[in-house]
Amino acid sequence: MAFDLDMIKAVYAGMSEKIEAARKVVNKPLTLSEKILYSHLWNGKATKAFVRGKSYVDFAPDRVAMQDATAQMALLQFMQAGKDKAAVPSTVHCDHLILAKEGAKEDLRSSLTASGEVFNFLESVSNKYGIGFWKPGAGIIHQVVLENYAFPGGMMIGTDSHTVNAGGLGMVAIGVGGADAVDVMAGMAWELKFPKLIGVKLTGKLNGWTSAKDVILKVAGILTVKGGTGCIVEYFGPGAQSLSATGKGTICNMGAEIGATTSTFGYDEAMERYLRSTDRNEIADEANKIKAHLTGDDEVYANPEQYFDQVIEIDLSTLEPHVNGPFTPDKATPISQLRAEAEKNGWPTKVEWGLIGSCTNSSYEDLSRASSIAKQAVEKGLKTKSDFGINPGSEQVRYTADRDGLLQIFEDLDATIFTNACGPCIGQWSRTGADKGEKNTIVHSFNRNFSKRADGNPNTHAFVTSPEMVAAIAISGDLGFNPLTDTLTNEKGEQVKLDPPFGAELPDKGFAVEDNGYQAPATDGKQVDVKVAPDSKRLQLLEPFDAWDGKNIVNAQILIKAQGKCTTDHISMAGPWLRFRGHLDNISDNCLIGAVNAFNGETNKVKNQLTGEYGPVPATQRAYKAKGIPTIVVGDHNYGEGSSREHAAMEPRHLGVKAVLVKSFARIHETNLKKQGMLALTFANEADYDKVQENDKINFLDLDQFAPEKPLKLEFVHEDGSKDIIVANHTYNDAQIGWYKAGSALNKIKELEAQG
Repeated sequence: MAFDLDMIKAVYAGMSEKIEAARKVVNKPLTLSEKILYSHLWNGKATKAFVRGKSYVDFAPDRVAMQDATAQMALLQFMQAGKDKAAVPSTVHCDHLILAKEGAKEDLRSSLTASGEVFNFLESVSNKYGIGFWKPGAGIIHQVVLENYAFPGGMMIGTDSHTVNAGGLGMVAIGVGGADAVDVMAGMAWELKFPKLIGVKLTGKLNGWTSAKDVILKVAGILTVKGGTGCIVEYFGPGAQSLSATGKGTICNMGAEIGATTSTFGYDEAMERYLRSTDRNEIADEANKIKAHLTGDDEVYANPEQYFDQVIEIDLSTLEPHVNGPFTPDKATPISQLRAEAEKNGWPTKVEWGLIGSCTNSSYEDLSRASSIAKQAVEKGLKTKSDFGINPGSEQVRYTADRDGLLQIFEDLDATIFTNACGPCIGQWSRTGADKGEKNTIVHSFNRNFSKRADGNPNTHAFVTSPEMVAAIAISGDLGFNPLTDTLTNEKGEQVKLDPPFGAELPDKGFAVEDNGYQAPATDGKQVDVKVAPDSKRLQLLEPFDAWDGKNIVNAQILIKAQGKCTTDHISMAGPWLRFRGHLDNISDNCLIGAVNAFNGETNKVKNQLTGEYGPVPATQRAYKAKGIPTIVVGDHNYGEGSSREHAAMEPRHLGVKAVLVKSFARIHETNLKKQGMLALTFANEADYDKVQENDKINFLDLDQFAPEKPLKLEFVHEDGSKDIIVANHTYNDAQIGWYKAGSALNKIKELEAQG
């Protein structure tokens, strides 16, 4: 069925007029990204051109999607907004709170027991506010969205950084914090700095062992984890049109790992095939009527250097399979060089686990291609040397793959079929022996491989590659195994070689499912009661943050000076902490426990200036809060890289931190801090980071004159009485300063509601 068809028809009906208006004010041909952005302006048709990377613009997204871990806080905030119903089509997907341990049935049953309170809350609040609810086991949010909600030319936001996956169907889909989702669900504009544009021209065609995953692994190696920050990556060219829709989704999905605002592809025949295969003929028919508006103008793609801020060209015909990692998704190594790199760097070459799934690579095509390798292994007398796990992307994918015998092939190799959920990709994995902290290697088809990400073990070397390469490497048990050239010894002692993978872009017999896990909301939810037990350890109703008193912050302490990579995983860990995502005070006990303290090189060990002793970050901050002492956090480059989780902003805010001062921010985290009424500041001179000392007291000299494009001056008073005046830049506009003054964006919404 096609969800929200009337909404999609309305979007398409207005695109021609809006795009023509944009073309006039921009006065040049338009990229696909610009067409979608300019056709989703909050104020309707464009009356002026926006400056990429500078102009703040109000947009009107078509829909909102939330996963269960982030939906809790988003919906707890939405409950405070005073609305009867979500203003745009919205959905909740239960995929994060399911622990992978034994296998699909057992794990789902255990998770329903362990997180039943949260699932019941999400079900009831969705029912009340007109939000579609996808039950536990229904699938991974981004695969479900691609199968049911994504549509070419649309704009959506989602409370997960990999919302960008929907670019595989030609959307501008952007990961945001829950407060942004609340704005849109409350019927307000959503603000975004107009992105810069990176064009990636794809020529040639994939062949042999190379897959769509290798395109983004290559791009990540080129751009690094911050090279896409503030940009939309738009893929085009004959190579782009040769890719399947789910392959496009894989590429867009991992755009989050280069910091990109989002990534997208123009509408083509592969997207049409996918829409029709997933029972959305009406949408394909409507899209076909306006094809020219659903891709970039011909002149743009003919002369991309004139229309994009940066252009990259990749020949798919010569692209080699890649394996990225460990510990960062942008360390890209062609498979032919991996053994040498492993030996040079001392990476363990014995592979303990091969894992296929995640929102990045869990489509029918992914399972089909990987199963072709698994089938060869069975037929050629090979057994996997590594443990093997599979997470199907949705119940529809799982049911269809099971019907077609794909899952049985994996099981013939002793693979464990986990629930249709995120599982090990987000640390929801009860891996036997992980607590020993042993140095080891795993390979997976996920998107992220930060330290501790999958199993909590800082010594697990996780490598990212395609599902088919995961299968081959898991069968060999050897990180350096190159299936393009190497042979394996089978049970008879024979040398055998794996043939290149093959698979179906879409199931020959079509998709099938008995129960896809969807639950429609009540037509009128006013009588639905949302209950949160007052003594719950999992859920906690929110109290508004205090408004700014209009004064300078004085005598502030340094809570922590974070050194090096400080992702949202370091600021607010996932894994076992996911169970507290709906309880702000409880989850705040993980605040910054993974960040490395620059003053001693240790994690979760900072100096308490009240006692002179060292202790955990959260306990130290709670002590400062109890005494009314303001604090700041100092950080390095790309602070807040990683997922969209706003808990990484809400926790320090809740505990009393006043400002975060860093060399640079990841986009989503900077916005999250602003939304929660925090000061998000960057060093005007990065070298000033080195001037910050452990015992400093900090005075804001001109915060009482807070204004757009006006840097702030901070006085750092050192222990010996000397002082440094540090200039801090910010990107706050008038509206965002309004959030800060009110105490949060949500407080500002309520102010505006009260004013009518």
